[in-house]
Amino acid sequence: MTHSFLKTAGPLFLGLLAVFIATGAVSPASAQEKKAPQTDGVDNTKMGAYRAIAQHAYLEFQKGDYAAAAQLARSLERVWDKGEDYGGDTALKKTHPDLFEQIDKAMDDFITPLMEYKAKAPDQARIKAAFSAYMEKLKLAD
Repeated sequence: MTHSFLKTAGPLFLGLLAVFIATGAVSPASAQEKKAPQTDGVDNTKMGAYRAIAQHAYLEFQKGDYAAAAQLARSLERVWDKGEDYGGDTALKKTHPDLFEQIDKAMDDFITPLMEYKAKAPDQARIKAAFSAYMEKLKLAD
């Protein structure tokens, strides 16, 4: 009787152990921050396009291509204004005016030094801090 119990208990124990390990491996992953679905590297969120343009502007700035960074910064400003300032009833300025002002200010803090690169060389630390702050503000509106 004991012998048949051991034959059954071994595989049963291994099966339960496998389920336990699999459950343990899945739990931490589900507790992580969920990422928004993307299309071609752009988040499919309300703020995804603004985030993508800002990331490219910052990348060009890091590479030292200040002209390209300025061009992207100007594009970001125009797209933002068109979509969220004058964009109609669904524009962030109409739906959440306080949040719009926060994001708009954070964006200006980021893009203004990039666009004024000819008059004054942009400060690396200032641009990095402004970029990070802008990215955080965008998360509030997703």
